[in-house]
Amino acid sequence: MTEKLRERFWERHALADLTPAEWESLCDGCGRCCLHKLEYEDTGEIEYTGIACKLLDLGTARCGDYANRKRHVPDCVRLTPQTLDSINWLPATCAYRRLNEGRGLPRWHPLLSGDPEAVKKAGISVIGRVLPETAVDEDDYDEHVVRWIRMR
Repeated sequence: MTEKLRERFWERHALADLTPAEWESLCDGCGRCCLHKLEYEDTGEIEYTGIACKLLDLGTARCGDYANRKRHVPDCVRLTPQTLDSINWLPATCAYRRLNEGRGLPRWHPLLSGDPEAVKKAGISVIGRVLPETAVDEDDYDEHVVRWIRMR
């Protein structure tokens, strides 16, 4: 049985008070957080690459084994209301980040638009824009930095 989501729960409840189904439904399925990132030790700057985690399904921009992802990718970060403030690499479009910062959902978000394809139509999805990590040597990740993802 699928849990019913409360009406406009993201506006009426704190992130910490959401049900597991509500929390998960905030994910727009863009796949951006599943891209490899580079962090420069000297500046702390973080840049996204166009290289996807091995678990990201490039056709759907969803994790191929979400329930067991930590088993396959030990450094996969689990987003929770408690960890959001310490994660400095979420894209500016991310619903979790936006709500945590007191901004609302973008109009293309599936919870507002009612269209799961809206993320793709808005140009936010990574579908058709990234490579699987198996296609790129880790030493060459810096050659695949992308500029179409904003963090600010």
